[in-house]
Amino acid sequence: MSARRIFTRPARLAAIAPYVWMALFFLVPFAFVVKISLSQAAIAQPPYMPVVMLADGWRGLVAAFGALSLDNFRLLASDDLYLLAGLRSLTVAATATALLLLIGYPVAYAMARLPRRWQPVAMTLVIVPFWTSFLIRVYAWINILQHDGLLNKILLALHVVSAPVVWLATDRAMYLGLVYSYLPFMILPLYATLARLDPALLEAAGDLGSSPRQAFWLVTVPLSLPGIGAGVLLCFIPIVGEFVIPDLLAGSDSMMVGQALWLEFFTNRDWPVASATAVLLLAILLLPLLVYDRFQRRQMRRS
Repeated sequence: MSARRIFTRPARLAAIAPYVWMALFFLVPFAFVVKISLSQAAIAQPPYMPVVMLADGWRGLVAAFGALSLDNFRLLASDDLYLLAGLRSLTVAATATALLLLIGYPVAYAMARLPRRWQPVAMTLVIVPFWTSFLIRVYAWINILQHDGLLNKILLALHVVSAPVVWLATDRAMYLGLVYSYLPFMILPLYATLARLDPALLEAAGDLGSSPRQAFWLVTVPLSLPGIGAGVLLCFIPIVGEFVIPDLLAGSDSMMVGQALWLEFFTNRDWPVASATAVLLLAILLLPLLVYDRFQRRQMRRS
């Protein structure tokens, strides 16, 4: 066997492995979700009909798929509950992502301009919250934001307020929890992009007459757009489907998609409607991914 074949075969296996992983752990489960979304709820186990019975052979398979319909998607398009939940989820995700970008960009910029020996320390401080369970951190915010919690005690001690402020079960608490939980996902891709920028570009901009502010907006920000796009997607997409933070920190006046999914799956046991909601949500979230992929391809062609 030639040396070329020895080294080529592992390389091919390594190239195929991600596609096999995606097929087994994403496409196959997603196909089951799509099938359930086209079924009808039933008082049975599992709680939907029709169920594909492989023992019935080809005829049973054809009959099961012939009974599928788009009624659940029509329900989502006509029911205000799901429309409002989807709109609120997109609004909350966009607002939280904007706040994360406003906070995360200066932090990442400062980290990138630190001396080399201090940059790993700063990155470690950003990653440290991941060492604690996500659920424990959210419950810690409940203790901090409650009526007699730490935040109100500090504000009263500093005479900032004259009476305890209602923080818990409000949108303010929800946004605070979202920003705290997802801030590392915004900082890390921004830092990775900003740390690779060549300082000579800023020096050249200064030699051409640009002020530091102009050099920042005309050189640094455009070159950091890939990091901005990655950070925005890493935050926006999971926040749209977030369940724990809105359920524990926000009020119950309006519901998000994650809470609607939980309600349909575990309370109403309407798996087809919940699956249709998940499929529609994924289809919506594919749009920013495709836009970002197209932007990345343009950047690669230009470079």
